[in-house]
Amino acid sequence: MTESAAQLPWRVMRQDDNGNQYLVGRHATRDEAQQAIARLETGGHKQLYWVEGDPEQSVSAGLGAGQ
Repeated sequence: MTESAAQLPWRVMRQDDNGNQYLVGRHATRDEAQQAIARLETGGHKQLYWVEGDPEQSVSAGLGAGQ
């Protein structure tokens, strides 16, 4: 894992109409990632967005479990 991935363990993912999945962005906390999804979902074309991440990475980064 790269240093930036360890510092930003929460990933916002998107799936398009053809089932292709893409990394949209990385965030330090789960809450930040969910806020990014909320902003993305205000657009006109509906896509499927979700958060992926490892709570253990947040704990090791001092962010606390569950974020």
